[in-house]
Amino acid sequence: MELSVDERFEIARREINELVRQRIDMSRDVPDEEIQGMIDEFVVAYGRQYSLSLDKRRELGINVFHSIRKMDVLQELVDCDDVTEIMINGTDNIFVEKAGRIYKWDKRFESKQKLEDVIQQIVARCNRAVNEASPIVDARLENGSRVNIVLSPIALNGPIVTIRRFPDHPITMEKLLEFGSITKEAAEFLEKLVKAGYNIIISGGTGSGKTTFLNALSHYIPKNERIITIEDSAELQLQGIPNLVSLETRNANADGVRAITIRDLIKSALRMRPDRIVVGEVRGAEAIDMLQALNTGHDGSLSTGHANSAKDMLVRLETMVLMGMELPLAAVRRQIASGVDIIVHLGRLRDKSRRVLEISEITGYEEGEIVTKVLYEFEETGEEKGHLTGTLKKRAELSHTQKLETAGVI
Repeated sequence: MELSVDERFEIARREINELVRQRIDMSRDVPDEEIQGMIDEFVVAYGRQYSLSLDKRRELGINVFHSIRKMDVLQELVDCDDVTEIMINGTDNIFVEKAGRIYKWDKRFESKQKLEDVIQQIVARCNRAVNEASPIVDARLENGSRVNIVLSPIALNGPIVTIRRFPDHPITMEKLLEFGSITKEAAEFLEKLVKAGYNIIISGGTGSGKTTFLNALSHYIPKNERIITIEDSAELQLQGIPNLVSLETRNANADGVRAITIRDLIKSALRMRPDRIVVGEVRGAEAIDMLQALNTGHDGSLSTGHANSAKDMLVRLETMVLMGMELPLAAVRRQIASGVDIIVHLGRLRDKSRRVLEISEITGYEEGEIVTKVLYEFEETGEEKGHLTGTLKKRAELSHTQKLETAGVI
């Protein structure tokens, strides 16, 4: 029975893969160009043997190179600008998110071992480790994409890999205006607040665009300031700031290397003479250290946090502070009211669009409660061709204008 084109392609792919791996000199660092040359040589021979078209030969060469030096079948997705999330549930089930919708991909890893090899390749590049003793790790790809990995025995149908892919070029506020995520009036208002040194927290649910929005806001930071970024896994893309220091946490390992937490990094950052501190995401006890930084002269600091609303973000901050230190609730609320100026809340609407839903000001602390005022609020007006229409309506004027006056940006 004559083999189909796909069957001939698969046989050639496996054989070339094996031959190239046998020929690689493991005693030295073999450059990509040398490996590509080996692959091209075999592709010509096997292309003739199995009567593969020029397009199939080209695909064969790319496929084998990705298998040996890149991320195997995932490389195609990692390189695709339209893909925002890649979800690998074991070897057979790969799902991708495009334009806010999730689809099952038609490709798979040929074996569990190959998937595990790709995982070890990912974590090794950012000096992390993942194994049965430490089966959960956060890492990143060379292009800045965020990676979460969970192995057995924690993941019963694993290995599980989730990749949040960010654009190769950071999305600017101009792009967000084009997308309709924010109005020009609100964007100009936030620009003034950032330049004047207001402390801003960006809240929202998973996939609401918090990191993207933080990157966009960071473009308004004056270029003559010293900025320190602190993250679990480096994914911020602050650009145009010469005096920029990027810090990243480290997990403990079996060799006795101790963990370096966000709390450790914030404490260290305060000794590094920062003008502003940018914490990628606050999710635990480090909230107390961040609030102390906000209350000790580091105006203009930025951070993000998971929450369902602006008010819910305040409640979450309270909870996170109490995780790190036993304090009276009144004292915690005073710290928050004193340190945080503005909360920008983002959301993902039912048409999958990401919008700024609310901009709120923390106006003070009265009778045991944090007092807030909604400055801008998203108002839905209808639906056109499956897309929601609406705008960010101004509800009130900013109460605390001292920083604007001091900075002269009113």
